[in-house]
Amino acid sequence: MKILLKFSFLALALALTTSACKKAPKGEAAKTGDAVSETAKASSTAKTYTISNGKINWTGTKIGGQHMGTIDISKGEVSASDGKVESGSFQIDMNTLVATDLKAGDGKEDLEGHLKNSDFFDVPNNPTGSFQITSVAPLDGNAEANCTITGNLTLKGITKSVAFPANVEMIGDKLSAVTPAFKINRTAWNINYGSGIIGTAKDKIIHDEVALVVNFEATAG
Repeated sequence: MKILLKFSFLALALALTTSACKKAPKGEAAKTGDAVSETAKASSTAKTYTISNGKINWTGTKIGGQHMGTIDISKGEVSASDGKVESGSFQIDMNTLVATDLKAGDGKEDLEGHLKNSDFFDVPNNPTGSFQITSVAPLDGNAEANCTITGNLTLKGITKSVAFPANVEMIGDKLSAVTPAFKINRTAWNINYGSGIIGTAKDKIIHDEVALVVNFEATAG
């Protein structure tokens, strides 16, 4: 009986672990649609803040595991008044894409190289991505965010409108912004490798949803 119970417990633990590995990354799905032609405009009282120390943390999952990493925000500016962002944009340096969950010599270089080739982001032909704010709306009742930012996200030369929550704070002449984890569907930007929509074998599927956390600081002047 003890052996049977022990076996049943191990089987249950294995089943739960396997099930967890099959799930898409955590985060609310970002509202995504066609690119918006009109970008946000700053008011006459707004100050311009230059972005520094910006990163995008990413998490991708597949059957049997996940990988995590970062991409640098290379430059950008936001305009804000009374502690509220009104407009702005930033560039994404795709050459800085790295996997942070792997060590050098343990598959890290292979994964990074694969993510940068034409199967995924095709970095040699698309070295820069971008995000242009099209609107900002206040957000109440969310402990992690105080506004919703909508903007045009460009990857691989494809632009889509994406809306996600963000928490923006002002301390003196510095502005900081960080988002809760939110998810985008990579296939909207023609990143289809390993997707279930193209007949990939079930045990090789990479989930279409990728979780992102955007985090940057900006200084006035």
